[in-house]
Amino acid sequence: MKRIKLLEVRSELGAGTRGSGMGIDALRVACLNKGSDYFRRFNTVTLPDLNHVLFEKNHFPFAKHIDSIYTVQKGIANAVEQTLRFGEFPLVLAGDHSSANATIAGIKAAYPAKTLGVIWIDAHADIHSPYTTPSGNVHGMPLAAALGVDNLKHQRNIPDPETEFFWRRLQNLAEPGPKLKPEHLVYVVVRDTEGEEDALIEELGIKWIKLPEIKAKGSRQLTREIYEHLRFCDLVYISFDVDSLDSSFSIGTGTPVEDGLYLSEAENLCQDLLENDRVVCFEMVEINPTLDNGNTMAKNAFNILEKATDAIEKRLRLEEVVSR
Repeated sequence: MKRIKLLEVRSELGAGTRGSGMGIDALRVACLNKGSDYFRRFNTVTLPDLNHVLFEKNHFPFAKHIDSIYTVQKGIANAVEQTLRFGEFPLVLAGDHSSANATIAGIKAAYPAKTLGVIWIDAHADIHSPYTTPSGNVHGMPLAAALGVDNLKHQRNIPDPETEFFWRRLQNLAEPGPKLKPEHLVYVVVRDTEGEEDALIEELGIKWIKLPEIKAKGSRQLTREIYEHLRFCDLVYISFDVDSLDSSFSIGTGTPVEDGLYLSEAENLCQDLLENDRVVCFEMVEINPTLDNGNTMAKNAFNILEKATDAIEKRLRLEEVVSR
């Protein structure tokens, strides 16, 4: 890879609270206020968001706006795939976390023969489906789509055929079948889950690193253990939801949760994880300035983003020197 490309996705169709579509602009404001040149340094692509459909009636109670979300995700997957095929590092900034399914699909489309590992830094497991969701918000479903699971054993809803149609399209985005295996997924600081998710996580045997373990071991040791767990993966994608931060630092997000990462812990963890040469994509999501005071969430997230980007650039420079 030669350089970073920013992919901006302002869609908030998958969220339950309005405003995350403005999260990228809040990051840009934080950048300006800090006097940083961050957003001038990188080539940026802005992808279609279809947020205008939020003014229209929703016809899918168990997967709200899933028809438009499918259209948005096709664009994301294509952009991620093309970025990787051009030898660039896609850094995705998105509104709501439903985008992650498309990011994963795009990576797999670019590297169909490679095994992908996913590090999910988030307060939520996001492994619901239309059959189990308590809210109907698709940002709670990206991993179920990527894994190709429905969790029918713990079904609580009966989606209509049109919802099922688009759900299958999301599960088969870019290429047919699951993009990810449960043993290649690592949850970090996930702490707000429903019973249906807990049961599925246990059945699938997904690795789950909780806050006490993070506090006890520190980012360096955790990073070594995570990559040891993912040792059979050729590629790694890191997805960072800002609600992984403790709620004292993350008021400006749709679903803040107590007992999360401190800012320094998030910065160190992202930096350490991104030093690994198997990481091919990083994503940051769910900043909502309408819920914030003084753009604090975006300021905190921008500091993490800068540190993460520094780690990526350092690695890309090293790769360039080694390849000469």
